[in-house]
Amino acid sequence: MSKSLFIAEKPSVAQEFAKALKLNTSRKDGYLESENTIVTWCVGHLVTMSYPEAYDPALKRWSLDTLPFLPEDFKYEVIPSVKKQFDIVSGLLNRKDVETIYVCTDSGREGEYIYRLVAMMAGVKDKEQKRVWIDSQTEEEIIRGIREAKSLSEYDNLSASAYLRAKEDYLMGINFSRLLSLKYGNAVSNYLGSRYQAISVGRVMTCVLGMVVRREREIREFVKTPFYRVLGKFELQGHSFEGEWRATQGSRYFQSPLLYKENGFKKKETAKELAELLSANPPLQAVVEKIERKKENKNPPLLFNLAELQNECSRLFKLSPDETLKIVQELYEKKLVTYPRTDARVLSTAVAKEIQKNIGGLRSFVHVGAYAEEILAGQMYKNLLKTRYVNDKQITDHYAIIPTGQGLNALRSVSVQGEKVYEVIVRRFLSIFYPPAVYQKISLVSVREKERLFSSFKVLVSEGYLKVSGYSFGKKKEEETSEEETQDSAFLEMLQNIRKGSILSIQRFFIKEGETSPPKRYTSGSMILAMENAGQLIEGEELRAQIKGSGIGTSATRAEILKKLVTIQYLALNKKTQVITPTLLGEMIFDVVNASIRSLLSPELTASWEKGLTYVAEGSITPQEYMEKLERFIRSWTQGVLGLRNQLMLKQFFDAAAQYYQKGTGNKTRKSNRCDTEKGR
Repeated sequence: MSKSLFIAEKPSVAQEFAKALKLNTSRKDGYLESENTIVTWCVGHLVTMSYPEAYDPALKRWSLDTLPFLPEDFKYEVIPSVKKQFDIVSGLLNRKDVETIYVCTDSGREGEYIYRLVAMMAGVKDKEQKRVWIDSQTEEEIIRGIREAKSLSEYDNLSASAYLRAKEDYLMGINFSRLLSLKYGNAVSNYLGSRYQAISVGRVMTCVLGMVVRREREIREFVKTPFYRVLGKFELQGHSFEGEWRATQGSRYFQSPLLYKENGFKKKETAKELAELLSANPPLQAVVEKIERKKENKNPPLLFNLAELQNECSRLFKLSPDETLKIVQELYEKKLVTYPRTDARVLSTAVAKEIQKNIGGLRSFVHVGAYAEEILAGQMYKNLLKTRYVNDKQITDHYAIIPTGQGLNALRSVSVQGEKVYEVIVRRFLSIFYPPAVYQKISLVSVREKERLFSSFKVLVSEGYLKVSGYSFGKKKEEETSEEETQDSAFLEMLQNIRKGSILSIQRFFIKEGETSPPKRYTSGSMILAMENAGQLIEGEELRAQIKGSGIGTSATRAEILKKLVTIQYLALNKKTQVITPTLLGEMIFDVVNASIRSLLSPELTASWEKGLTYVAEGSITPQEYMEKLERFIRSWTQGVLGLRNQLMLKQFFDAAAQYYQKGTGNKTRKSNRCDTEKGR
């Protein structure tokens, strides 16, 4: 009798497939088997790329003479620690009674790569291979994925991009780490007083290091500039508010060199002169020149992708991106949320049509049950397809992270932190079914002594989706606004009665001193967002949504890259604040790369490599074209560095960085082991 073989990425996922298929299986060593079905699993990666000495034993010794290392055919080997499971899986893949293989590894580039390597090493031939592509681990989604499984060959382009990503990381890691270690390792170790210092370089990690070091140096070089603003304190029937002076056209200071921007002065004396001028000639009054009233809508934010969720959890809970990924992966495996390693922030049309199922299950989630009930009762999900939250063109592999509405009993086995992360995902999801929050905005321009004073007010008149966004654990996203907000309805009514030509009383004029602020250091969350946006820390959500193209790394790898940089002590992560800073060693590595292979520090270039992999996955360019470009890049930069004689000049850069570290701080570095240095991203 012929059998079907299902191969998952982890034992726990294999169990879910067996359960969904309602199989009566017997437990074997490394797999489950029933009358006509076998379910087995990898344990993450079973196969890896071989080190250079597998090609030639002489390559074990690092030498400039053997660079660049660019093999024509790549070698792979089974990872020794998981050889037993590989042998089991390999045997099953080649069993004569196995006719159809269902590939159930994670639905993404890395999951594809895990299986393809196993199939390649096992020598799978003459078997029907089908790819199961799912967005959650609920039973109905698993069954749908199996029912709609496509031929594995339809994912050949994705597989090609996965192989290329690994080859790129491998070749850049081995060639450039060896090259820079041999060329500059002694300069670094001599300066630090350490015995030996390998230099770990990677396609993505070196770029991220560069972003952090550049930001730190911008902060150091920043010179604070004081400025002085003049404000009037107004009184309106027992209520007070402020009006800010600005040098608009008609002002005696319009376009004056004394100004710091249009609303302040470089010197306090000038501000004082203006305040005295405005305070002269009592009574202190101003005439309303202009008043504008308008409604402003604030839409619910887009749904979470992994980067946005990591940023939010860094802000709310001070979780590192790696910790957030572990938590959301657990929620996924417990069927509570959809696939987490996604870059999309919208839903597919197909999912949107069935969305009431997801909402329905949330009625029993204590913190939001009433909202889920309200959405269903009012059929508030009916127009979802016409909104910005559904867009098939913005989805590549998976749609946004949303709750499945299932598995709520599993919340009992989730950590307190995990339940909070789940609540964050659920509230973001439910908010999209509510109308915008509506604010009443009032802008007021008043004139005294031909000088204009500006006041603005903002009041929430309809909370809309904001009613859903208050977390049960007490953290609420701060509303960032420059307007003076008021909840006083009586005061708002008074403002509504003001007309052009109204006379307003002023209690006094005063000076407010301020100073320019340096750039902010990256936090682990803002770094993930900056990586997603090709090195740009874009604060505005709407603008982030419009950014086209791939970022630095992928949703699946960014947390891991950041973690590696901390592990090899190039970066330091403050666990309490999640603020990232470079170490002295990290700054020195930056200076080495900056003096040798500067392109590795470019976010735009790194993002372009990622975009190229996307083109391969889409079939827009061939793997051969990509590989030729990669080899040219490595060959060109290797030859360039071999010709440099700039080791001695680095000391001036090391000295410049070292002055910011206490003696002994940042100098404690461990010898980078081989796995850190080679095959790196």
